[in-house]
Amino acid sequence: MLKPDYIVGLVDGEGSFTVFIRNPDKESVKIKRRVVAEPKFYLKLIEKDKKILYELQNFFGCGKVYFQKDSRPNHQNCYRYEVVRRNDLEKIIIPFFRRFQLKFNSKRKDFRLFSDLLRRIQKGEHLKRSGLRKLFNLKQLMH
Repeated sequence: MLKPDYIVGLVDGEGSFTVFIRNPDKESVKIKRRVVAEPKFYLKLIEKDKKILYELQNFFGCGKVYFQKDSRPNHQNCYRYEVVRRNDLEKIIIPFFRRFQLKFNSKRKDFRLFSDLLRRIQKGEHLKRSGLRKLFNLKQLMH
């Protein structure tokens, strides 16, 4: 059974809070992604440590574990634990990291921005071009 302090340390070192936001100022002839704002919490580990990712999935009770092939020289195949459902992020992931704070300043800053961006997305700000632009600019402040 994973302990909160262990999870915080693991996420400080290997985790990421991010939001994919389509740039509202770039007009694309062919849009490859329909999503305009996609918040995501994930953690990536090498294949031999994938058991920890399944333990994280069990601990949080949400998210998925995926295989991630890496064909770059000097890199190994990995597994990735990912939470993308907004409700899970809002009700499980964010409250956990508010209660058990990250130690690294840069990770805490990313978490604060991530939380703010998710709140704005939940309010629908990303559905207007001006709101999407604001979210895109905030995302640029993340590590």
